[in-house]
Amino acid sequence: MSPEITEQSVKSQFATLRSLPAADRYTALGPHLAVAPTVSVVIPAMNEAENLPHVFATLPQWVHEVVLVDGHSTDETVAVARRLRPNLRVVHQRGRGKGDALAAGFAACTGEIIVMIDADGSTDGREIIQFVSTLVSGADFAKGSRYIPGGGSDDLTFSRRLGNTVLRTLVNWIYGTRYTDLCYGYNAFWARHLPVLDLDCEGFEVETLMNIRAAQAGLRIHEVPSHERCRIHGESNLRAVRDGLRVLRTIVKEWRRSARPEPAPTPAAAADQGAA
Repeated sequence: MSPEITEQSVKSQFATLRSLPAADRYTALGPHLAVAPTVSVVIPAMNEAENLPHVFATLPQWVHEVVLVDGHSTDETVAVARRLRPNLRVVHQRGRGKGDALAAGFAACTGEIIVMIDADGSTDGREIIQFVSTLVSGADFAKGSRYIPGGGSDDLTFSRRLGNTVLRTLVNWIYGTRYTDLCYGYNAFWARHLPVLDLDCEGFEVETLMNIRAAQAGLRIHEVPSHERCRIHGESNLRAVRDGLRVLRTIVKEWRRSARPEPAPTPAAAADQGAA
């Protein structure tokens, strides 16, 4: 091996070492695993004071920040959340619906990775490590699935399961995806991809919209097994028929939007593109 090659190799190795984050930038996820990215967890909540102690108890200590989006609660949701996590960030939702709440929460995040979970106790915060590991391993969007090995649900009724199957099949056919789950609220992604997701919906159709736009943007999407539990206290705001129709309208709307041809540049614009 020539001295020139050896010297170049050593320089390359030192350049790689210099590009690594400082030791204090790493967050320990366990005795043998640490990551450099900071993680924000967004929890939309409306009248979930009884459920929040169960939800917060599952959140890993290494999470960078927790953003609670309060959807006009009339109980002690915010007060309970602050007692549980004094450094909590609270966003007071101006509009209505889960989609609007998530958009507000995402905008307030400062972490490099954003994880979205539910406030009713159905999603387990201890699974966050799997989503983060998937992103650190190369994915752009980590999508929770109840239908792959390791996943499951204690809460899926026959009508919800049937609706999810029909809508998922439609999305896979239109967009060429291979999703095993569509309408599930446990997802994570790199914050830098927020612009392509561009949330502009109000309701429970938000998960479907995110899945479609992530695929349209060409993001690397990996499914993560997740087990959905039953709501612990209270009644769900989800209505299978009503929200299923909203999801269907979202699928059709996005298909029409993607099929719409881009406007041709005007002659003046074309001339400007070639100007020095």
